[in-house]
Amino acid sequence: MNIKDAIKASDLCQWEVAEQLNMSEFTLSRWLRRPEKLDRDIVLKIEKAINKLKKDRAQSQKEAN
Repeated sequence: MNIKDAIKASDLCQWEVAEQLNMSEFTLSRWLRRPEKLDRDIVLKIEKAINKLKKDRAQSQKEAN
């Protein structure tokens, strides 16, 4: 999975994902410049953060309706 595409498809911003991972947006941005160099564990953490943010957003929208 292309991480940048996954973030965009989820209608999230990089800063939101970085915040979920407790890191700066700058660090995440540097990582995403060369995703082929990332350890699989890091990729999984990023994917988990994206999924959690999507779930939280869906829950918030559900509660708002």
